Amino acid sequence: MAVIAKESFEAKLQERLSENTKWKEICKVEYTDTKVLHNPYLTDATVAAHVRGTGYTSVAVATVDDYVTIDAGAIAVSHIDRADLAQKTFSDFMEIADNQGIMLNEAIETAMLATASNNQWTNFDNAAISGAAGNIVVSESNVDDIIGGIKREIREANGENLLERNGGFIVWRPADFEKLEAYARAQGFNTADDALKNGIKQGFRYGGLEHYSSNKIATGHLFGGVKKAFMVGICKSTYGQMIETVDPLVSGAQISGIGINSRVDYKFIAWVKMVPVLFDILVA
Repeated sequence: MAVIAKESFEAKLQERLSENTKWKEICKVEYTDTKVLHNPYLTDATVAAHVRGTGYTSVAVATVDDYVTIDAGAIAVSHIDRADLAQKTFSDFMEIADNQGIMLNEAIETAMLATASNNQWTNFDNAAISGAAGNIVVSESNVDDIIGGIKREIREANGENLLERNGGFIVWRPADFEKLEAYARAQGFNTADDALKNGIKQGFRYGGLEHYSSNKIATGHLFGGVKKAFMVGICKSTYGQMIETVDPLVSGAQISGIGINSRVDYKFIAWVKMVPVLFDILVA
């Protein structure tokens, strides 16, 4: 009878979870068992015109506590009948662990891109690329305008130094990514020769930004801005762990077998000071 080696299962799970992913490239990731993350900041000084010989008004410096509670999560659950368990091989269990790691990474990516609906980022629409107000219709003729507009907005938000340190990005829908590739090729740029060299196989650098594709992005949205400006806190004690349950409940009834589950607990946050360099690109 096959026996699940918990240590081997978790090693394989953690190997998959440790892979470089889009959400790890884009976000600043903090693994912690602290439930509430704090990012306090001081209010800015007030600057006003001053006439010699006249009084002025002073404003007290205040500390604002920007914080987020790590309370979201995803769980990958599988169950195996006891007879099937006896017929499984070690490689079968490693495949299950690998699959759970893939699915959890994809769940985190989906959660990152779904943040568009929470209004955490700065809106970027057609007016930002000198068009009429409304959502952008992405085409080969305006992908360069979107890239240039994002960089301009970052500079206008005093984020140029941050952009130089961390780099910038855009996550496109697959159809938009195809248009970007076509535009880049038309300019004589070979995307295959300039694939990202930081562990992400899908994507390329062009126009001063790194470009990714995802079919998990919310309808009507793209995501762009400065890398590492978006924050995700992950509970480190549940990340990469496997729990085995004997004779679990399945659809309200107990089965003869085992249950295997792995989970991630996380929360995304755009700190107040970072919102101006993170963009919800509104598209048709």
